[in-house]
Amino acid sequence: MATEYGQGYAHRSERHHRLPAALRAPVEARSWREFGYVLLGLPIAIVLFTWTVTTVSLGAGLLVTFLGIPVLAAALAGCRGFGVLERARARGLLGVEVADPEPLRVAKPGALAWMGAMLKSGASWRHALYTLVQFPWAVFSFSVAVSFWTCGWALLTYPLWFWVFPAYAGEGGIQLYGDAHHSVYLDNPFEITVTALIGLVFTLATPWLVRALTTVDGLLVRGLLGPSRLSARVVELESDRGAVVDTAAADLRRIERDLHDGAQARLVALAMDLGLAKEKLREDPRAAARMVEEAHGEVKTALQELRDLARGIHPAVLTDRGLDAALSAVASRCTVPVRVEVDLPARPAPAIEGIAYFTASELLQNVSKHSGARTASVDVWRSEDRLMLQVSDDGVGGADVSRGSGLAGLAARLDAVDGVLVVDSPAGGPTRVIAELPWRG
Repeated sequence: MATEYGQGYAHRSERHHRLPAALRAPVEARSWREFGYVLLGLPIAIVLFTWTVTTVSLGAGLLVTFLGIPVLAAALAGCRGFGVLERARARGLLGVEVADPEPLRVAKPGALAWMGAMLKSGASWRHALYTLVQFPWAVFSFSVAVSFWTCGWALLTYPLWFWVFPAYAGEGGIQLYGDAHHSVYLDNPFEITVTALIGLVFTLATPWLVRALTTVDGLLVRGLLGPSRLSARVVELESDRGAVVDTAAADLRRIERDLHDGAQARLVALAMDLGLAKEKLREDPRAAARMVEEAHGEVKTALQELRDLARGIHPAVLTDRGLDAALSAVASRCTVPVRVEVDLPARPAPAIEGIAYFTASELLQNVSKHSGARTASVDVWRSEDRLMLQVSDDGVGGADVSRGSGLAGLAARLDAVDGVLVVDSPAGGPTRVIAELPWRG
């Protein structure tokens, strides 16, 4: 139920391969990029490990003097610089997107403050730990990947080059076994074929083995070179706070606009009409009475607009009677029949209750305006520590949060309170939108 209901549907074309993934993996670009990552990993790991062990050992040894502090700070700064290169390598070859770690928080300018911030930074020490942990892993993954890769391709292509042995080595082929009495060579057609088949198995299995090895590399990069969970949570909360502030500012602007263009304008016109009626009261009582009657109609219209505006801010029925009655009132104003079912053991916190109400209200407005549905439903229930809200309809579908519609705003509002918005709306319908909010009693 997005604001773009029925305005086209984005078809994503998928490439259909004739060969299954297991057969095309050895020649895929992704497999070769991952293999290249493993090949580069060993020399890079040697440089990183040497740098960290040398500089940190030197700095620790010099801590008896003041020189140890700048040496340690320089060691950690170098590790952070290597981290930039490692994140770029993982992004380019593995497609692993890792955000930059939290920056240094230097309290005041100066070399001493910078060194203190560097030594107190958890991200700096995680970078140093990465250079130490990655070295033995790089040795292992390099050895395994190169051994399997070269062995697989060598055996697979053995029928093409086995002639080298009798031509230049004086042997029938690869020696499988040999002692003082006899030797076994892979030299007849059957043995050559079996060797090639074994090489095919190795060749097909090696890309998946390398992928498993690089998955561990990706975990190391994410866990040690990216932001910590605490700093990521802080960034998320700052973003959520900005979303809440923007939403509140937009709501205030909407209320101000509605008051200025609606009730305020009608009240100004009403005051002018009453002033004219007062002047005509003695001269033409009938005209004055007619003007008072018209002013009475304007008063009723202004009162209705104020009621609608108050309902949009926070409806009284929600405060007095809860979600069931409030959502039933919203459903009664929808242009399609709506079934409302609320099954809650108790009322949630007013803030969560209000967000759930306005989410359902906006979704039902989308049903009225864009869905082309014949029926709709609203279901609210509690699942453990979550408040679940589901709005469904049998309309044309095609809702998509990524298209910057009203659904994107709803998702941002829910995310600000650790909520989630899930949209299932294939082209042709039906549409189901589930909002998940934290339960706070």
